[in-house]
Amino acid sequence: MTLSIDLFWSFRSPYSYLATPRLCEMADKYDLHVNVRPVYPLAVRSGEFFSQVNPLWIPYLMRDTMRIAEMLGLPYRWPRPDPVKVDPVTRAGVKDQPYIHRLTRLGCAAAEAARGLPFLKEVSHTIWSGTIDGWDQGDHLAKAAERAGCDLAVLDQKITDSPAKYEAIIDENQKAHLASGHWGVPTCAFEGEPFFGQDRLDVLLWRLKQKGLKKR
Repeated sequence: MTLSIDLFWSFRSPYSYLATPRLCEMADKYDLHVNVRPVYPLAVRSGEFFSQVNPLWIPYLMRDTMRIAEMLGLPYRWPRPDPVKVDPVTRAGVKDQPYIHRLTRLGCAAAEAARGLPFLKEVSHTIWSGTIDGWDQGDHLAKAAERAGCDLAVLDQKITDSPAKYEAIIDENQKAHLASGHWGVPTCAFEGEPFFGQDRLDVLLWRLKQKGLKKR
């Protein structure tokens, strides 16, 4: 029997980017369905987080993500431009966001087309790998979507035609994310149990095997 997990994931999360290739490997190797459920990043959902967090959090985040990327052999650099436009003082997202709403809705549309996980992998690589300045320009996203088996123009048309529908999907994802038992990304949820962070994928795999996960 195919096992299924919910994946709560953000386009602004470096840890989400770092986790995605291994999630793809798991889905390829095992009889596992990954239900992709994109959510908005904390900077958009709750600006209060950045006013309350310890000031050591951001330098630690940068150091930690750099070494994880090095360990995994993944190219990595903070995106240019940042997927979320932030206030330089508060670090919270500003009201008018030029990128993150489209990206998150596109992720939902790709998931709806059963191409969610490859879409996350290819688009996050385009954004986070550091190989591209101006990932939002030209045909970078279109090529990423094509590698994922999607047509970016088709996905864009869907989210343009029905923005309220995709906002409702995102809202439902965010409610389910909290109900799973965590607020951060990436979080994988399986049978009422949350597994938060790229460093819990081995624990998730152990639990799935306990529950009968088989190789394809």
